[in-house]
Amino acid sequence: MSESGRSQANQTDDAAGRPYPTGVEAVFEIARRLRAPDGCPWDREQTPESLRPYLLEETYELLEAIDRGHDDGKVLEELGDVLLQVAMHSAIAEEQGRFDAAQVSETAAAKMVARHPHVFGDEQVADAEEVLTNWEQRKADEAARSGRGDETPLDRVPVALPALAWTYGMQKRAARVGFDFETPSGAAEAVSEEAQELAATNNPEEAFAEVGDLLFAVVSLARKLRVDPEDALRAAGQRFRDRFAVMDAEVRSRGISYRDLDAEQLAAMWDSSR
Repeated sequence: MSESGRSQANQTDDAAGRPYPTGVEAVFEIARRLRAPDGCPWDREQTPESLRPYLLEETYELLEAIDRGHDDGKVLEELGDVLLQVAMHSAIAEEQGRFDAAQVSETAAAKMVARHPHVFGDEQVADAEEVLTNWEQRKADEAARSGRGDETPLDRVPVALPALAWTYGMQKRAARVGFDFETPSGAAEAVSEEAQELAATNNPEEAFAEVGDLLFAVVSLARKLRVDPEDALRAAGQRFRDRFAVMDAEVRSRGISYRDLDAEQLAAMWDSSR
């Protein structure tokens, strides 16, 4: 938005009692205002580096709202929190003369147009799998044009991802270029083999490596079954937390501790927490 347009929007919004314009521009204007010389001292101190944990936190809160099937109001709120992080990073870059929010949006749009010629051009695709295969080829072509010809599909998965998501991402990209189990049963056999190797070792260093191999194999099986392991594990953790809360309430109501119960009693209490 131009300075004159922004000023006009602000005048209108001031009249309506709001210090921001309507529509998508609202949160970007708030970010600029918070970063202004007379804005918020805390927000003015932030840098792209200091904002990293907040971006991650807001993203995971959005994921939890989606996973738990929260109503639209909660999902809308969490999406807004993620968008605010984008607005803050854009405001910092705009202050430094690097780029602004409009360029962020336009660059993303241009990238999507270039990578979807079957939507915005005349290319034909048979199904979603072919879309992904073509996507990887285009990314390889882009890397070659940028002087990164030796980059593999796996190098394009951010290493800063949590280990489970990073592994899953690498496996997906390897599969897109043809390196994969043929069937889910093949992946299941690999899980069984890795579990047996882990059970057979007594060496701590070997156990460390075998646990990694087992988890890697489980990720492969999940992927072949079209299950996102990150989402599945998160959902399992939420189920564990919810069931533990039921069991914990019973323990407290009885005035006992977990150590007062034997294995059979604990198992019975856990089963009743479903």
